[in-house]
Amino acid sequence: MEAFGSGGYVVDEKAVRVENTFLDFLKRFRVSGELFYDAEIEAMRQIESNTMFVDFSHVMSHSNILQKAISDEFLRFEPYLKNACKRFVMDQKPTFISDDNPNKDINLAFFNLPVCKRLRELTTAEIGKLVSVSGVVTRTSEVRPELLQGTFKCLDCGGVIKNVEQQFKYTQPTICVNATCANRAKWVLLRQESKFADWQRVRMQETSNEIPAGSLPRSLDVILRHEIVEKARAGDTVIFTGTVVVIPDIMALASPGERAECRHEGSQQKNSMAGQDGVRGLRALGVRDLSYRLAFIANSVQICDGRRDTDIRNRKKDADEDENQQFAAEELDEVQRMRNTPDFFNKLVDSVAPTIFGHQDIKRAILLMLMGGVHKFTHEGINLRGDINVCVVGDPSCAKSQFLKYTSGIVPRSVYTSGKSSSAAGLTATVAKEPETGEFCIEAGALMLADNGICCIDEFDKMDVRDQVAIHEAMEQQTISITKAGIQATLNARTSILAAANPTGGRYDKTKPLKYNVALPPAILSRFDLVYVMIDDPDDQTDYHIAHHIVTVHQKREEALTPAFTTAQLKRYIAYAKTLKPKLNAEARELLVDSYVALRRGDTAPGSRVAYRMTVRQLEALIRLSEAIARSSSTPCPLG
Repeated sequence: MEAFGSGGYVVDEKAVRVENTFLDFLKRFRVSGELFYDAEIEAMRQIESNTMFVDFSHVMSHSNILQKAISDEFLRFEPYLKNACKRFVMDQKPTFISDDNPNKDINLAFFNLPVCKRLRELTTAEIGKLVSVSGVVTRTSEVRPELLQGTFKCLDCGGVIKNVEQQFKYTQPTICVNATCANRAKWVLLRQESKFADWQRVRMQETSNEIPAGSLPRSLDVILRHEIVEKARAGDTVIFTGTVVVIPDIMALASPGERAECRHEGSQQKNSMAGQDGVRGLRALGVRDLSYRLAFIANSVQICDGRRDTDIRNRKKDADEDENQQFAAEELDEVQRMRNTPDFFNKLVDSVAPTIFGHQDIKRAILLMLMGGVHKFTHEGINLRGDINVCVVGDPSCAKSQFLKYTSGIVPRSVYTSGKSSSAAGLTATVAKEPETGEFCIEAGALMLADNGICCIDEFDKMDVRDQVAIHEAMEQQTISITKAGIQATLNARTSILAAANPTGGRYDKTKPLKYNVALPPAILSRFDLVYVMIDDPDDQTDYHIAHHIVTVHQKREEALTPAFTTAQLKRYIAYAKTLKPKLNAEARELLVDSYVALRRGDTAPGSRVAYRMTVRQLEALIRLSEAIARSSSTPCPLG
């Protein structure tokens, strides 16, 4: 119900009741006897944030009526909910809003909604509602200022009109407030008195397991504002919470200050449709600007990293994310219980890819790759790679692709691709033109999307030689340099690579060394820390156990798998182990030096048939593998 206030403006009485009820919720809600959102204000003060994060499960437990009102009409009530947050902060902590900035806004961010929708489920029925949607970020724009509320000055009479809401494009007042002035077009924006906010557009795409059979992945533009800009990066699997809006699908939207114009029509078509407006179905086919599309305005971003109780308030930028991870007390207790298990390391190995029988060496290699080595920087600023690259060469039907699929599913940031269908630009990065602005931007490839994760490349031997050369820099320096269309940039590709390749001729010839069995140049193969060969030799006992395992898995499914640790436990342990920074001691240093010298000596021995020359890269690989093994001990101890 709406009514006119004393000033002549419309008062939304229902929205006012929602505001007061939400304010009462913020003041009264308790957890373990303590006022929860009083502590939230203190957390905001400590990190100098203007955003109040509200757990929607708290609202649901407090009042079903309030949660239904917010869920169904969030876009309508959002300004009132923000005002309730500001009133709450001013009541509890008056010093939070200083006298120098009395108009300081408090932003509101909801998270932990009971249902997370898929991208295809966002239809016009969800417009204006509070919803959560999950997907993968594929592109991010630069952060730009956005005009939220403009203050305009009339150039005829000098009158000032404040708080003109901007509806997704530059919007001027319709008429001057001065009754004696008829100005409708001549305005100037007073920037100092207008309200701007940081703005970023990201492109979200549905995940591979959500795409129906025979369909292409769908994408959606997500608008980030205020303090949540730069929280989502290309390759992140995220949950956005916000609301669906409808915006006109015209190119002038991203260019504030430009007027939207209809597209040019032919003279014959223009004469036949004179005096008519709107879309006329297939005959007109988009000649009017009444074409709309859905967009999503987010108020919170949650990174899906596979761990529980993720803190969405803050995300460190350009920092070591593994070292900055925080663990709950129950997680640390679980890690300690796992560590106290007898024969701990072998049980960890058995828990990797439990559906695959045998191949313990490859499972051990994948586990060490997941643990990773320690990233280091020299005094000159040179990055020493800490990620471990693994290549598996084997006969067909040896579960190579199974290993890749399992690994891509256990790591939060991972990309699975095929070398046969991937180009150099698709693996590294490409320059694309923004359709709205016409500016060139960098679109991430597979290695960029897997930054701080793992890139799994199947059919690695089928890649074109020119495409293989493109990943040389990414595999060793872990960067991608691009110089195209006036853009010169060096991008991070700090990823481990797990590659699978078939031998030339279809079968591995054991009478020949590795370099004659696989179509990979030495420059590529030397960048792999571990190379494994899988040979499918007939053996009655081995074949019986493999067949028995496969049939049992098909018969009993999950009941047939009895690993010592679940996938969730393995993920948590790996996340904890990656925070450890083992260091080499004197004994380990001497052992590594002697091992490298022995490898080089065997390389030059008369009559030796080594696959490839031993280089310093193999010594660095030994160091990374040693650090990964030390991390598996779960205690910050030196190597030795």
